[in-house]
This record gives sequence, C-alpha cells and structure tokens, in this order.
Amino acid sequence: MSRAVAAPTPRTLAPADRGQVRLKRLLLSRLRAVRGRLGIAAACLVLAVATELAAPWPLKLIFDQILLGQALPAGLQWAAPLFAWGNGPALAMLAASIFCLVLVGGAAAYVQIYITARLGHELAYALRGALFTRLQGAPLSFHVRLRSGEQLTRFATDTNALRDLAADSLLTLAGHIVLLVGMLAVMFWVNWPLAVVVTATLPVLAGVLAFLNRRIRQSLTAQRRQEGQMASRMNEVLSSIAVVQAFGREGHENARFDVASARNLEDGVRTARATAAVARSIALVAAAATAVTVLVGAHQVMDGRMTPGDLLVFMAYLRTLYKPLRNLGKLSVKLTRAKVSAERIAEVLAIEPEITDRKGAIRPDTLAGDIEFRDVSFGYDAGRPVLSSVSLAIRAGERVAVVGASGSGKSTLINLILRLYEPQSGSVSVDGIDVRDYARTALRREIGIVLQDTVLFGVTVSENIAYGKPDATPAEIEAAARAAHAHDFIMGLPDGYDTVLGERGGSLSGGQRQRICLARAIVKRPSILVLDEPTAAIDPMSTALIDEAVRRLQAGRTTIVVSHQYHGMRDFDRIFVMRDGRIVEHGAHDELLRRSPHYNELLQGRAA
Repeated sequence: MSRAVAAPTPRTLAPADRGQVRLKRLLLSRLRAVRGRLGIAAACLVLAVATELAAPWPLKLIFDQILLGQALPAGLQWAAPLFAWGNGPALAMLAASIFCLVLVGGAAAYVQIYITARLGHELAYALRGALFTRLQGAPLSFHVRLRSGEQLTRFATDTNALRDLAADSLLTLAGHIVLLVGMLAVMFWVNWPLAVVVTATLPVLAGVLAFLNRRIRQSLTAQRRQEGQMASRMNEVLSSIAVVQAFGREGHENARFDVASARNLEDGVRTARATAAVARSIALVAAAATAVTVLVGAHQVMDGRMTPGDLLVFMAYLRTLYKPLRNLGKLSVKLTRAKVSAERIAEVLAIEPEITDRKGAIRPDTLAGDIEFRDVSFGYDAGRPVLSSVSLAIRAGERVAVVGASGSGKSTLINLILRLYEPQSGSVSVDGIDVRDYARTALRREIGIVLQDTVLFGVTVSENIAYGKPDATPAEIEAAARAAHAHDFIMGLPDGYDTVLGERGGSLSGGQRQRICLARAIVKRPSILVLDEPTAAIDPMSTALIDEAVRRLQAGRTTIVVSHQYHGMRDFDRIFVMRDGRIVEHGAHDELLRRSPHYNELLQGRAA
C-alpha cells in the first residue's frame, strides 16, 4: 500500500522555490481576503465589455433599417418594437441608447478601476510589510553582503510593478480577452469568411510579441540590477558626504555614479525600443487587416452578400479588436516587468533567519549576569576563524574589560552574548543556561548595549532614549539622561526632549550622540551592561563624562567594556587580553602589568 508523500514545506525547498512559494501564498491570501470586492470588480468589467460589444449595433439599425429601409433580419427581430411608432421615434431611441451604453459602460469601468486600484495599493502595502519583516529577521551576514540600495529598489520599484499588475493589468487582461473572444464570435456570426481573414493575422502577431517580450525581459532584468547599484552608490555617498567633501572627491564620485547610470540608460533605451516595437507591430498588422477587410467587405456589399450596416458593425469591431490587442501588447510588457520584480521579491522572501527561538524558549524577568564561554569557535566566513577555542567566565556583578588589537575578536564576543550570531562550536551561557535556550527578545531586553558606531534615529530625543524601553515614562527618560550626563545639553536643544534629530543624529556632536546612546541603554535598567568601544571616537570631555557615568552604573550589575584605549583599567575587576581570536591572559591590571608582555605592548601601543 502506497503512502501519501507530504508536500514540502518552504523551509525544505531550494531557496529560489521557497521564495516563490511564499510569494504565491502571500498573493493567494490577499486574493482570498478581497474576493468579495474582486467579484464586484469582475462583474463591472463584464458589464463594461458587454456595453462595448453592443455599441455598434444601434448604428447598424440606423443605417440598414432607417436610412436604407431594409427589413429586420431574423436574428434582430427582438428590435422590432423600436420601429412600431415609426422611424422618427426609433431614431431618437437608438440615438439615446448610444449615450446610455457609454454612460453605463463608463460607470462600470469607473467602479472596476477604483476597486482594482485600491486592491493594488493594498497588495503593495502587504508586500512591503512582508519584505520589511523578512529583512529584519535576516541574518547580519546577509545585510553585510548585500547593499542597502538594492533593498530600496525592491521596496519601491519592484513592489510598484506588482501593484500596477494587480491594480490594472490582471482584470484588464481578462477583460481584453473576453472582449476579443466576444468580438470574434460576433464577427464570425456576421460574416465568417471575413472573420477568417482577420483571425489569420493573430498567430503572426502572437509570434512577434513573444519574440519581443523575451528581449524586454532580458533588458528589464539588467535594468533592475543597475537601478539597485545606483541606489546603493547614492546611499553610500550621501551617508558619507562629509568625507566626500572633505577630500574633494565629488568629481570622482560623479564619475563612478555616471558609469552605473550610463549602463542603466543603455538598458532603459533597449527596453523602450522593444516596447515601441510591440506597439508598432500591432499597428502594422492592424492596418494590413483593416485594408484587406475594407476591400473584401466592400465587394461583398456590392454583391449583396452583406448590408452596409453589417460592414459598419464589422469595421467597428475590427477597429475595436486591435485596441485590446494593442493594450495586450502593453500589458505583456507590464507582465514581463512584474515577473522580473516578483523574482526579485521572492529572493528576499526566501531568506531564512539563521537564529531562531527553540520551542519553549526561556523568558527570564531578570538575569543575575553570570556569563561563560566554553571552548567557543566562530568565523564570519568559512575557513577564516575569528574566535578559536575561547573559554572565559564572568561572575555576576563583575566589572570586566576585554582588550586587544583591532581584529582580535573582541566585538565578536559581544555579538555571541547577544545571539546576533551563534558559535560554530562550543557554547555561551548566561546564568548557567545556554543562550540558545533563551528567547532572543527576552535575553536582549536584559542586556544594555552601547556601540562605538552611534546609531540614532530621525525622531525626537525622547523616542531615541525610549527605544530601549518603549513604555518608559518621561521621568524614566529624564533620569536615564541625567545618569548619562545628557540632560543638560538636551535641555539646550530647541525643543528639549521633543527635538527631532537629523538622520543618524547628525545634528549632534559625537560625544552627545554617545551619551544619548548610553541613556538608551540605561533606561532599560539592564542586568548586563555592554559597552563596545564607547569612547573611541569622542572628545576628552565626553569621554570623562561617559567614564564617570559608567563607574556609577557598574554597581550591582555585570559590566563588560570592550576597548583598545587603556586609561582607567584599574577600575575593572578583571581584564581579558585577546590576541588572534584567543584569550591569552586575564587578571587585574597590576597583575597583568607584572606578568603579561602582550598587555604591556598594548599599553605602549606596540601590539600588532
């Protein structure tokens, strides 16, 4: 007896397939959520198509029955009551019907466009939310490898391409197909030999469109890639504009940007040429079909096999027939663009977080602060270890410093405690529990962190401080600022704590930014305080203020300071000395001075 094989989950699929599955699930969930409104839009579309199909028939009745006095054919006997009161009233009613058909069709089209446009914007909203969530959960290694500008193009250009597809293209495509099929059916009913002439042009047109769309797809793929590179280049330069201007490198950066922009221009021109070729191909085929139809149809009217009204209906349909074909050509370009964008979005949706919480992860209310590394090895890239068999223990409430030359692995220790990365071998524990058994948010909530790279947001000072504790009261925010020696300069800002900072806190000095970052860590009242090079790039006065604040904060909590500046080392209970990814010495300052040559080299600035 055969057993059913379970469908693979997205995590077990290859990355490309995993992303496509997640994108399809997201799109299907959105369609299910809006199926009622989608049904209304579809009904309006059918009504608009029906009015367009009916539009030529009042003219046929006017030409054949009123102007030429011909009898109604068997297929139009339903219109006999129109002529019961004579030609005058019939003409008035037929003229009014032309207006009514346009009015009803326009109203139906308006409702359909409004609904689908709203659905398209809602889809873009859902896509951007999914992308943002997935990017926030992506491992740090992913963000290090991929430039931010590339992600910005996915948020803007690619989501907009899918929005346009949902808002305009899908139902419009369905409407054009229904209209095309309906017109061909009526044309075969009116005069099948003439309809065969028109239909014979469609395979030729389909082949031309398929060829051109392949070229458009190639150009669009290259164009999206170039747009991402341009956005990355612009973001890199503008975020470092002070350095660019200080070194007088504006011309150099203009040249670098111009190279990427020129490549994008070339790809854009190729896309535009292929898109124009689509429109011109349709116009050329339409002109040829129209000429043949007029020639053959006029001969049939002269031979009495068609009425002038029939030819009028046929020509009206023929003119309208190539309108949806032209639009289908444009839509094929949009579909190609949307497919390229969908593939790029799927690449992000395929990302799996490297660090996840285990089932039943521990959520402590507080931590004592015991930290232990047991034979930990780690490297950011395969074959390039940053830490090698590191073992150390920090007791609760202990004040320790981690020192060493740049690249010795100091900051990596902090990343592992925070579970920003996980060790490739060995274990890191807090309070005797492996950090992998803690819920990430709960663990990080109990760790206050101040980084060398001061990261502030373009919001108020209060919001920046409360970033570590969103429910912090104004009193708690002020108390944290006072503890970090930030209150006085904050009150000197235009709106005090309500002052909106520039991007990355650019309107403040380095020392002021660092003190706000310290206040952000303090407001959490963390069990463990971690400072990674907190005074490496600030002025002496700010350094003294931060050092004094840290000395007061150390009481009763585990404190880890990563530094390559060696003033104040006597304030620490123990110092761990790192070299080439290993702990080579540890002890108090005076002890290390007596027995550690490498520590003495670091103090004298001679360590490599």
